[in-house]
Amino acid sequence: MAKTKPGKKDVDSYTIKGTHKVVRPGDCVMMRPSDSDKPPYVARVENLEADHRNNVKVRVRWYYRPEESLGGRRQFHGVKELFLSDHYDTQSAHTIEGKCVVHTFKNYTKLDNVGTEDYFCRFEYKAATGGFTPDRVAVYCKCEMPYNPDDLMVQCEGCKDWFHPNCMGMSIEDAKKLDQFLCSDCSSDDDAKRPSNSLSVSPSSEVKFSLVAKVWSRSAENGDW
Repeated sequence: MAKTKPGKKDVDSYTIKGTHKVVRPGDCVMMRPSDSDKPPYVARVENLEADHRNNVKVRVRWYYRPEESLGGRRQFHGVKELFLSDHYDTQSAHTIEGKCVVHTFKNYTKLDNVGTEDYFCRFEYKAATGGFTPDRVAVYCKCEMPYNPDDLMVQCEGCKDWFHPNCMGMSIEDAKKLDQFLCSDCSSDDDAKRPSNSLSVSPSSEVKFSLVAKVWSRSAENGDW
């Protein structure tokens, strides 16, 4: 347990003002930004402490949105994607607006419905250097980009790789009508297997991720997102 300053004590929980929601260390929360036009900040609660007047302070570890990172937002970043940073801070507990859930990438792709309180994280981020961990992830399609869970992809029946319909000259509507799909490389290898139609699904499982041998790497120094 973290050391407390004189006159302060660690507390086990805090009830968000005006609600019955209880926040404890380890929970993820949405915090009120100083600019009301911005979305709430997201943080993981590390510690709670109260002074002799029962004013509660919360020590948090911030999540960054892609646009707040050194490289900025890229096309493969999901709408609800966050990076767990090494940036810690202490705030008044009154700035907590609500609780949220930051899922692992794998669990997020399995959600039937994504609520306003649902986010996901697949990278840790060093705020000072712009570095990411891991710095290599699987890439897909002709564009060789990491998977964005917001984008529909189709799987080739031949090579088992995943492709964006627009990268293959198809519309989303056309892709949804297909029963089978072969990428241009596989269909040229065996014209007899040329598809008439591709049932489209996305690479959400760990097994399907492992089928991809290619990797994508990022240089923090060059900002090569």
